[in-house]
Amino acid sequence: MTKFLKLITALIVAAFAVGSLTACSTAEPMDMTNIAAVVDVRTAEEFATGHLDGALNFDVQSAAFVEQVSSLDPAADYVVYCRSGNRSTAAIESMQALGFTGTLTNGGAVANASTLTGIEIVQ
Repeated sequence: MTKFLKLITALIVAAFAVGSLTACSTAEPMDMTNIAAVVDVRTAEEFATGHLDGALNFDVQSAAFVEQVSSLDPAADYVVYCRSGNRSTAAIESMQALGFTGTLTNGGAVANASTLTGIEIVQ
């Protein structure tokens, strides 16, 4: 019975994953009208390998991050992305702790953020 439950669970997870990927690939880009900026929170080296056209590069792991994001309008809306979505989550939490009240959208990885925003990846 345990093997059967594991198999069913694996099939459900696989079906959800495939459905999620399909939904992402066919989704229309979000409305960027009210987005003040797109922020890439990866390192400068990662940013140089490819980033969304026009994105700001504020490395969330650098000592300068708080100063850099503090230069932004805390009431505005932003899309934040990184390599996998983990650092963008941390960046959004930091921005909220600094008093950001606008909508902070986690774009996830650079490719996901490109699909989400409709902005091309450039080098």
